[in-house]
Amino acid sequence: MASPSSEPILFSAVVTPHRSLGRAGVRAVILLVAAASGVLGLVFLAAGAWPVSGFLGLDVALVYWALRINTRRAAACEQIVVTPSAVTIRRVGHTGPTVEWTLNPVWARLDRETDPDFGLLRIALVAQGRRLVVGSWLSPAEREGFAAALATALAEARRGPTRTTFPEGAPEPPGNRVDPPGSGA
Repeated sequence: MASPSSEPILFSAVVTPHRSLGRAGVRAVILLVAAASGVLGLVFLAAGAWPVSGFLGLDVALVYWALRINTRRAAACEQIVVTPSAVTIRRVGHTGPTVEWTLNPVWARLDRETDPDFGLLRIALVAQGRRLVVGSWLSPAEREGFAAALATALAEARRGPTRTTFPEGAPEPPGNRVDPPGSGA
């Protein structure tokens, strides 16, 4: 992402689609489907219904194809970074193309669409006539936390840079302080 290294990052998140099966899970599902189809295919073959065996093999191939597409689409992601001067949203598609938007945090507003039964349905950043839906792969509960953290970062970016304060009792750094004579300091 194109953000100057001198700027602090107020918020940074990478949202990816949820996938319940990893490589080992996909392999296990394919093996189970293939084993079940093989056993059923032998039963139908013994009963004289040999064309059914071919269709059972086709089922295994279709399940493999569907799981392969599902695994490929897991490569997509959405990156959101908030700095004091920019909100950057970058979407990387599962086939590789990347789209990036940069918004001014002063003008960016968080728009939430909620449903009383299902919770937070959609989060969008609205600025200068653009409406960008973010965090669409998150569950409603995850969207709540995401929206709260993003709203806090946007408010902090609007507030501007913060100054360093020193804890109570800590010595102040040397500076241009002039004490009046006889003050004892």
